[in-house]
Amino acid sequence: MLPEFWFGTIAVLWAGFVLLEGFDFGVGLLLPVLSRDEIDRRIVLRTIGPHWDGNEVWLLVAGGATFAAFPEWYATVFSGFYLPLALILLGLIVRGVCIEYRHKVGTAKERLWCDRGVTAGSLLPAVLLGVALSNWVRGVRMDEGFHMTDSFWQLVSPYALLGGLTTLLLFTFHGAVFVSLRTTDELRDRALGWARRLGPPTVLAAAGWLLWSLALRGSATALGLAAVIALAAVGAVLASRAGREGRAFLGTALASLLVPIFVFACTYPDVLPGRGTPGLSIDAATSSPYTLKVMTVVALVVTPVVLAYEAWTYWVFRQRLTRPPVTAAQLTSA
Repeated sequence: MLPEFWFGTIAVLWAGFVLLEGFDFGVGLLLPVLSRDEIDRRIVLRTIGPHWDGNEVWLLVAGGATFAAFPEWYATVFSGFYLPLALILLGLIVRGVCIEYRHKVGTAKERLWCDRGVTAGSLLPAVLLGVALSNWVRGVRMDEGFHMTDSFWQLVSPYALLGGLTTLLLFTFHGAVFVSLRTTDELRDRALGWARRLGPPTVLAAAGWLLWSLALRGSATALGLAAVIALAAVGAVLASRAGREGRAFLGTALASLLVPIFVFACTYPDVLPGRGTPGLSIDAATSSPYTLKVMTVVALVVTPVVLAYEAWTYWVFRQRLTRPPVTAAQLTSA
């Protein structure tokens, strides 16, 4: 019972990361095209300024929970996916450094390099997360000791690339809707315009990836989740076209939230399916019953506090951001 509980808990942690960090990546990817001047760039980055570093904690907690609850799974994934995970980490580091330091540099050229770092640091995780999730569904080759034998280039299949394209489009669409929800006037209109452009290709890519995933490793639960994801994405497209950014954000948020849960539903009862070899099951990967009991008690105490704080931060910074009544020249000279 506890191993299945923690398998589901880790799925929820991944879902929280993709939901919250997804629009962060999208904002970073859209920074060059949404901003017309330095004021716009600052406003766009301020939409995620209070949240982006906290959103990354979901990934850290998911990794920590995997290490404690399923050490065999952690060892297999973090060794076999070492290069993709290292590149994702590199992207997160570059993006974080550039966000924090761009207001400390002294020249427009230095700020431009920081903006490029934000975009590049958002691009790497946005693509590689889709590639990793796709290989999770597809399964990997492992030896008898559950050591992955696939090379990096064997992980880059057409199906995995479609997964990378899907998450890239979904996160960018999610980010465009988020910026339109958090800004006003011309910046809000530009963001909504990009959401309208990105919506249809996102739905097409997601539909192809979902159907391919179901063909590889489908189940009744996965089929139901795929249907909800598709409906949420279509609803987001229709809402963005109608100028209802609040409803559009609910659609992109639901789709992003359910993608990792869909992946976990496809792989169950394995934590890591095999491809041509036996997969790593929940029972084979789980930690001791005592460890799981201690983790459960700690999680039941700490999780409500963390969720309450997270909700509070979003409530405090819920207001839309408006363009200040100063010129770009005044802002640069300040």
